[in-house]
Amino acid sequence: MRLAEITPDNYEAALALTVHPDQSDLVAPVVKSLAEAYVFPRHAWPRLIYDADRLVGFVMAFHDVAWGDSPDDLRSGLWRLNIAATEQGRGYGRYAVEAVCAEISARGHNLAYVTYEPRDGGPAPFYAKLGFRPTGEVSDGQTVAVRDL
Repeated sequence: MRLAEITPDNYEAALALTVHPDQSDLVAPVVKSLAEAYVFPRHAWPRLIYDADRLVGFVMAFHDVAWGDSPDDLRSGLWRLNIAATEQGRGYGRYAVEAVCAEISARGHNLAYVTYEPRDGGPAPFYAKLGFRPTGEVSDGQTVAVRDL
């Protein structure tokens, strides 16, 4: 498995990635993520997830984003995770989260954040298995969780 930058050669394949239909309310499509990466280039770290030469997903981290009303509370974490519907359950999500956490750690941070929809069938158990714990905060109706790096 490996992460790769989005390029003119692979962006159309990235745009074609779709998650399971019952997950479409949990994660924005890749096209929205790429638009956000364009608008917020200082903070966004978008990458494609490959298994050998097969595209299996998309992940985007955020770096050094001021949280809430405090300009001194700079956070980094997982912004988006889209694993193709046909590729789920094979460890690609875990790999992507670990790679994002390694990147955040390499940038000198000791915490990684994620937000997720708190609903039945949502990703809370997945993130808990990876060491994320809810902070008690809510952001736009989503649970905020943190992991020590």
